[in-house]
This record gives sequence, structure tokens and C-alpha cells, in this order.
Amino acid sequence: MKKSSNQTAFLDSPRGIVIALGLLFLFRLGFGLCSNISGDDPRQTYLIGLKYACTGSWPYFGPDVVEGMQVPGALEGLIVGLPLRILSIPEASYLLLNLLSFGALCLLAWYFSKRLPKCPKWLLWGWLMTSPWTLDFSTNILNVSYVLFGSVLFFLGFFETIPNLSLKIISPRLCFFMMGFGWLWIAQFHLSYVLLGPFVLFTFILKAKTRPSTLPASLALFLLGCLASGSFLFPTYLQYGFHQGSGGTQEALSFNPSNLLEVFTILARYFSLASCEIPRFIGAHTDERLAFLKEYIWVGPFAIAAFILGILQPVIMLFSGLRKKHPQKDWTSVKTLAWTTFLLIYLSFLFTFKTPASHTYYLTLPVVMFYAFYVFSPWTSKNWFLATAKVLLVCNLVFHVGLAFDNFQKKSLYKERDLIVRAMQEKNYHLMGERRTNALY
Repeated sequence: MKKSSNQTAFLDSPRGIVIALGLLFLFRLGFGLCSNISGDDPRQTYLIGLKYACTGSWPYFGPDVVEGMQVPGALEGLIVGLPLRILSIPEASYLLLNLLSFGALCLLAWYFSKRLPKCPKWLLWGWLMTSPWTLDFSTNILNVSYVLFGSVLFFLGFFETIPNLSLKIISPRLCFFMMGFGWLWIAQFHLSYVLLGPFVLFTFILKAKTRPSTLPASLALFLLGCLASGSFLFPTYLQYGFHQGSGGTQEALSFNPSNLLEVFTILARYFSLASCEIPRFIGAHTDERLAFLKEYIWVGPFAIAAFILGILQPVIMLFSGLRKKHPQKDWTSVKTLAWTTFLLIYLSFLFTFKTPASHTYYLTLPVVMFYAFYVFSPWTSKNWFLATAKVLLVCNLVFHVGLAFDNFQKKSLYKERDLIVRAMQEKNYHLMGERRTNALY
């Protein structure tokens, strides 16, 4: 007991907090540097930034949606390419990405700890920093990885503008600015930003009903936030006009009744964002996953334990939707938000040619994490639950160490670092690879 008390005191001290945060950041950065860059999407994301770093030509368009369709805006090219121009080392882009995602997760962990003061901080911070969907996606150079930064800002602003959810710990003015900034930040990295439109509309309708006198100021601050991040869209539309400057993304809207039957798939993948979903990060199919476990036998027991617990998490989250009583008075509001968000995601897939892949609604991760922590929070006073949580954290961590080791040897930046250095020195991004056919930038 004395040892545990000393550990708690250390983590509560300024020095302990700085050391713990520093170690967490270095772990996430190291994992990101070992991540798979050989995949098509990470490579293309890096190439957009490398092209800007080598040529200096303004990146009018960002990530590819499909061949010939590209998201408008300069943010991706700048956010990946500017660090390469400033530091002239291949790791520079990873450093900035991890600073952004780590900062966003720190903000989210701080906010959740205020909402759930009885939940151990090591559990809140540990899971947010190391869960598969926050570790595997927000540390590697990939367009969706940058979505997390904007979505955390947007949803924290949204939570604090809703009377039934607000803790009144963030200035209302700042909340509307955060929502606007986060919305058009995400718009330049992924088309899923359209999901946030109903949240924005709901917020302003509620504001008009509850405090109409503050509506003009709130709208002005929201638009100011939109301007702060959305200004990187202006050069694209000025250069190409609105229709051509949209990069063909308007064609992504189409009625798709085939997704009507995907309700349970969407629900399972929605809950997986807050769960220990590890199979998808090992390989694309069973043979690849078994080959990984065969090669790294020492990872096997930890991966299997994490997998089993990762299956239980969404099942519990599903049935917790029926729970009426909860220690937290705002449980009903949190539950309603989470399930309404799922319904919104489901309906949105009826109007897109895309299939319901988990990463396409990655921007809702703050909402589903919010719900997940509320689901499990009543058990945080139970020794059996805390022991299970520690097992999950350790097993998940060991698995990711094995995954990082495998990626480092086979697929990471360091398999072609010398080539990227040469590309920057010769100002020739083609040495790393070619952009997709018919790419607009």
C-alpha cells in the first residue's frame, strides 16, 4: 500500500507528470517512426508533403479520395512538407504530427478526468495514449491521422456548448472558435467532415432557443475559427474556381442502398474505435496475422489476451445502451449523444459510394471514447476491474512493441530513409515514388 501511495504521489507531482508525459510522447513518436510507410496511403500522404518540400509549389489539393478525386486545401501538403523544409530530415513530419496528436490526446484526457474524477488517471491517460486506434493511426503519416487533432478541438467545443453536457470549464467563446477551427481543419484531410454539419446546426439551434442574445457573437467566433483553418482553402478556389477547385469531391455524394444492410458492421466498427482492436493492424487477412504471431511467438500470449478483452469491450458497450441507472448524472445525455452519432454515421453511408470502413468515421473517436469511459467508470472502484485494465494495458503495449519491431525491419521509414534524404537534397520527390495517376497535386 505504501509503495502504491508513493507511486501516486510521484505521478501527481509536477516532476512526475512531466516525466510521465515525456515518456508517453517518446513512446508514441518512436512507434510512429517505426510505422508502415510502405502502404499506398501513407506513402502518398508523405509524397504530397515531400513534393511541396522539394518543389515549393503551393499544394492546392490534399489527400486522394479515389483516382482523379482529391480533397481541396493546402493543409496536408503544408503540415507534412513544411517540417521537411525547416529541419531537412525525413523524421520532421513525424515529429510535428505526433506533437499535434499528443497535444490533442492530452487535452482529451484532461477533460475526461474532469468529468470522471473517480476514474484512475493512469487508466484514462494510459488508454487514450496507447489504444490501437489512437496509437496506430495518429502517429503514422496518413491523412486520417491528422483528423484527430481537429476532431478533439471540435467535440470538446461541442460538449461544452450543450447545457446537459457542459462542465463550464472552457470559455463559451473559445468553444465556438474551436468548433469552427476543427471543422474546416478536418475538411482538408477527409470528406467525413460533413458528418459534423448536424452537430453545428444543433448547437446553433440550441443557442437560439436558450440564449438568443449571444447567438451573433457565437456565430462570429465560429466563423472566425472556420477562417483560421479554412483560409488554406481560399487559394485553391481562387486558382481553380469552386467547381474545379472542389477536386471532384462533389461526385462522392450518391445514393447507396447497398449500405442499408451494414448497420451491425457499422456499429461494431464504431465501438471498435474505443476498443482494443488489434487484428486489422497486424495484417489484411488471417494468413498475414498468423504469420506475424508465428514469427514473434513471444508476442502471441499478449496479443491473444488483448484480442479477447478487445472483443468484450464493444459487447459491453452495446448492452450498456440498455442501462438506465448510472453514478454519473449526465449518463443519459452521454448515451444519447453516442447512439445518435452512430445513427448519423449509419445514415450518412446511404449517401456515399464508400463502404463503411472504420477509418472513414475516425473523427467520431472522441464521442465513442467519451461513451466508453462512462460505460466502464462504475467499475473503477472494483479491484478485479482495475486488475483486468492493467492486464489489457500491458498486453496491448507488448503487442505494439512487437508490431513496431516488425514494421521497423520491413516497412518503416528507415527502409528508405537514405532515398528520402537524397530526394530532399536533389529536390526530386520522384526518387521516393510517384503520385497517383491523374493526381491534381
